Amino acid sequence: MNRRNFLRAGTLAAGLALPVLARAQAGHAAPLAAPAPNAEPPAFAPTPESGWRRFELVSRIEPLPGSDTLRVWVPLPSMHETAWQRPMGSLWQGNAALMQQMRDPSGAEMVYAEWAPDTARPTLEILSRFATRDRGTDFARPSAERLTLPRAERALYTRATALLPTDGIVRDTARDIVRGADTDEDKARAIYEWIVDNTFREPKVRGCGIGDVRTMLETGNLSGKCADLNALYVGLARAAGLPARDVYGLRVADSRFGYRSLGKSGNVSKAQHCRAEVFLERFGWVPVDPADVRKVVLEEPPGMLSMVAPKVVAARKQLFGAWEMNWLAYNDAHDLRLPHSTGKEIPFLMYPQGEHGGERFDSLDPESFSYTLTAREIA
Repeated sequence: MNRRNFLRAGTLAAGLALPVLARAQAGHAAPLAAPAPNAEPPAFAPTPESGWRRFELVSRIEPLPGSDTLRVWVPLPSMHETAWQRPMGSLWQGNAALMQQMRDPSGAEMVYAEWAPDTARPTLEILSRFATRDRGTDFARPSAERLTLPRAERALYTRATALLPTDGIVRDTARDIVRGADTDEDKARAIYEWIVDNTFREPKVRGCGIGDVRTMLETGNLSGKCADLNALYVGLARAAGLPARDVYGLRVADSRFGYRSLGKSGNVSKAQHCRAEVFLERFGWVPVDPADVRKVVLEEPPGMLSMVAPKVVAARKQLFGAWEMNWLAYNDAHDLRLPHSTGKEIPFLMYPQGEHGGERFDSLDPESFSYTLTAREIA
């Protein structure tokens, strides 16, 4: 076993050295108290005052053996954000000839594993622990001073990418949306409201979508899932001159606020979820998630809710400025070239990736490219 214990400094991590993987899987951690079965869930209002929660994610990868070199890349919690997420370390074990942690130039961290040809029953298992805290922006209390991003970061988060162009129809659409908006907050809100009003969630889209912003606007087909709708927010925000970024991650617990559509626990192999942030000069990085508003509309029981349904109204109000952190943020990287891969770039790293003999596996099908992601909250 290759053991890693790179606990971040601070009182939260103190004394939380990770156990060996086998013991951690045995389930010795005491569960947190559950609410009474008939208790009414609290109003949907994520806030940092709710406190820190700790989670454990086990990623088990069992790709089919083959006669050529087999390679796998598994994302790790990479975003260390003091206010809302603190990675607490990862351990891994398996029968690969090479297993190592790697970091993409964009900051995305992963475990890379490589098996020799004809390895019997290739296996890789990773245990990651992390802590999260709900986010909630108090727009009634702006910073007294103007906040700025370092020049390099501003350039990074306003740049165009392969799937996030900022010219042509994207620029023109953004200009139309923010026309008449005076402040960066007004512009950011206008884009958020436009997306909630003009898009819809399409359940037939595979995985989380790919976020091809230009095609969405040129075809007028503004449907998709989180990596489409939230990428549309990021692309339009950047085209309007606002620093913005996608954040790629995974739901790891049920919602405490009674939203069945906004949480997942246990087997989370298909619970990937992309969110977005926009940088505002009086508030810093502000969380947004218009895609989840449309998810509530489509999926919250009994389904196909109206825009004036109480749950939709509450989600729409809160998801500009707040996130419930029953969710793990992996990274905010775009257009990655996987280390040691001969294949093309991937638009983002949110699913385990694998190759055999240079042929990429289908990461959206955890049954054919066999992997299981299991999450639980720990005391």
